[in-house]
Amino acid sequence: MDDLSALGLGRDDDATTSSSPASSSDGERDERDEGRGRRGRRRPRSRAARALIGVSLALVALLVVAGVAAGGFALHLASSWDDATTSLDDAFPADADRPAPADDGSVNVLLMGSDSRGDETTLDDGSPSDQRTDTMMLLHVDADRQHASVMSVMRDLWVPIPGRGEGKVNSAFARGGSPLAVQTVEQLLGARVDHVAIIDFDGFADMTTALGGVDVVSEKAFRSTASDRRSAHEYVQGVNHLEGDSALAFVRERSAFADADFQRVENQQAFLDGVLRTLVSRATLTDPTRVTGFLAATAPHVTVDADLDAGTLVALGAGLRGLRPDDVDFFTVPTAGTGTSADGQSIVLPDDAAISELRDALRDDQVRAFLDARGARP
Repeated sequence: MDDLSALGLGRDDDATTSSSPASSSDGERDERDEGRGRRGRRRPRSRAARALIGVSLALVALLVVAGVAAGGFALHLASSWDDATTSLDDAFPADADRPAPADDGSVNVLLMGSDSRGDETTLDDGSPSDQRTDTMMLLHVDADRQHASVMSVMRDLWVPIPGRGEGKVNSAFARGGSPLAVQTVEQLLGARVDHVAIIDFDGFADMTTALGGVDVVSEKAFRSTASDRRSAHEYVQGVNHLEGDSALAFVRERSAFADADFQRVENQQAFLDGVLRTLVSRATLTDPTRVTGFLAATAPHVTVDADLDAGTLVALGAGLRGLRPDDVDFFTVPTAGTGTSADGQSIVLPDDAAISELRDALRDDQVRAFLDARGARP
């Protein structure tokens, strides 16, 4: 299994490659505002379809850029990241309303994909808007940097929204921007969010093209059904080589499955795993053009909190340089089936007992042990 040692950062494992049957596939940044530091603000316009894939790319960008930044061309990559990403000035709620920072060195990053269903909005605006987060994941990096966990939060999960009563978790962003979304997740999981990344997906095709496509294992054969796609896509059970529109259709599909969003979330996680394996393969990491091409295609579409700059990524990368795909666990925050809210909405019910155990695991930096105890890891 490959890891970041391909750049001389750790173990020199043997390269692994795989072949697979392919499925069928058919703004410039705003000027930086004065006084906003190295990165300015933009007003991205996103679509729900692309939210499903963009968070995956953001996660992988954070992990891989962090790891590679500890290597030989760190300065170039660091400069590229800071020059291209957008700073989110007001990402967090008031400190008094938040859990205490972890004292063990573990790190939590909230990854969100926005769905602009109405007027164009500013991502760091705390006022109500039509912008929702159709995808939400929490990345937890263990204190010893030996493991990381990516937990998907079902978009229709029915939770308390601080100061707003109960609602679907993805409505928090629409009601109060990033600060309320962060506060909602922190209240749900009892863990402080250290960093935030939000995605603009206009460059999605370029991101996957920069990697030469991604091999993704689908647990089910299915046909995409989305009416706004140029053509339908067929996916086999097993390995599919996805790029551009075929990847987008893979992660957005829900109507083809009896369990709809539940299977879609699993497909998102499978795609993320495929991107991660592609990025940390020797073929990618020993090709500076491919690495920098992926970064160049990804970074302009990522908005991050002001502290998630190159310096932070380099520091994180110093510990993540030996991280392998098998060291990253993917799972969904526990649910207890579906139901209907008092006002008639179709919702996903939280598994309160299991979430309580997950809260303890996050607090104690024992997420992998939590998964092992539930038999939730392969």
